Amino acid sequence: MTIPNQNTPPIGVRAFRASILHFTGDPHELGESAAEYFYDGLLLVEGGRVQRIGDATAMLATLPPGTEITDYRGHLIVPGFVDTHLHFAQTDIIASHGEQVLQWLERYTFPAEKRFADPAHAAEVAEFSVNEMLRNGTTASMVFATVHKGSADAIFRAAEARGLCMIAGKVLMDRNSPEGLCDTAESGYEDSKQLINDWHDKPGTRLRYAVTPRFAPTSTERQLELAGKLLDEHPGVYLQSHLAENKHECRWVRELFPWSKSYLDVYDRFGLLRPRSVYAHCIHLESADRKLMARKGAAMSFCPTSNLFLGSGLFDADEARKLGVKVGVGTDVGGGTSFSILRTLHEAYKALHLNGQAMDALQGFHLATLGGAKALDLDREVGNFEAGKFADFVVLDMAATPLVERRLASAGSLRERLFVAMMLGDEHMVAATYIQGKCQFSRSKP
Repeated sequence: MTIPNQNTPPIGVRAFRASILHFTGDPHELGESAAEYFYDGLLLVEGGRVQRIGDATAMLATLPPGTEITDYRGHLIVPGFVDTHLHFAQTDIIASHGEQVLQWLERYTFPAEKRFADPAHAAEVAEFSVNEMLRNGTTASMVFATVHKGSADAIFRAAEARGLCMIAGKVLMDRNSPEGLCDTAESGYEDSKQLINDWHDKPGTRLRYAVTPRFAPTSTERQLELAGKLLDEHPGVYLQSHLAENKHECRWVRELFPWSKSYLDVYDRFGLLRPRSVYAHCIHLESADRKLMARKGAAMSFCPTSNLFLGSGLFDADEARKLGVKVGVGTDVGGGTSFSILRTLHEAYKALHLNGQAMDALQGFHLATLGGAKALDLDREVGNFEAGKFADFVVLDMAATPLVERRLASAGSLRERLFVAMMLGDEHMVAATYIQGKCQFSRSKP
């Protein structure tokens, strides 16, 4: 419900009233003090950025005359979710029956990605995927396109139109890939360079480019060398790839790069291990590799739904945290089975439980917001409600289904209420998604 004041409102100033939660630190280190929570809170937005948050009763008396107040009482406002790894081009193969990673690529992924040679198909899937992200409360993401340059153009255009914060890149593959999905080391370099010039930090947008070798087995040493050159030539550009997802994949890497000390060593040898490099999965790693990632400033994307669905293995969050590696959570659509970060968190809880580890709700919501922003080096812009950050946020309906409403009626603490939301919530809990203070999705609208 929106309650406008009769006076002329200040330009670009809006207030949102609801319960509000965000994090100023890591709950693993600070416990409950890492979270700031207002049962009846107010979020004040000006010019698309957070001005301040606080107790509604105290703040209402200080609002500029004519401020428009959007009333979401009974709901919970949290920072927008950060998805650190997904493949928008795999949207149409999500929930395809049972294979492991290498077979999945051959049977489902490569045939689906061949269709992205058609710019119209790429544009249609990009539009659908971005809308699906918003419907699930995702406001910042790191995205794989396909080997086709036009597929990266398509996802950037869709994100630009909605003001989304997105990091994306054209896939590099010059071997061990089917006809129609292979570039060359040189053509991949030139296409990537053009995309960087067109999209990376484009004025008026929140877009960044990621140099994107799919994974070591599909790139020659020359292509990996040129990927490192792109990073050297364009400071601030990201690197995204896959690492140690599957045991068969790890053995294949040893065969293809017999000189390497480890899977990670392949990337490091070509200068691909550095700040703003993000590697998905990171399951079958030795402690030495995790230490190297921490030392080089690289990040891991924990993708529990795909790790379980594809039978890849169990992520070691405790070891990563102990060694100081940055970690975010990724849906990994379409090996992952949902665009929902909430569903991804409840799979993360189960996967860690199987691995003898624990994740409570504060840790989970931190991982999906400020933790993910730190993993993507975006925490100066998003991830919590510090003044000056972009006003990207999600409105969660805490009575989205009869079961959720009933269960929450008997939940006492904030931690318990969040755990119910994490375990029972999905896209139906997302009442609205705001980008820079502007509603880009509302469940109440058709």
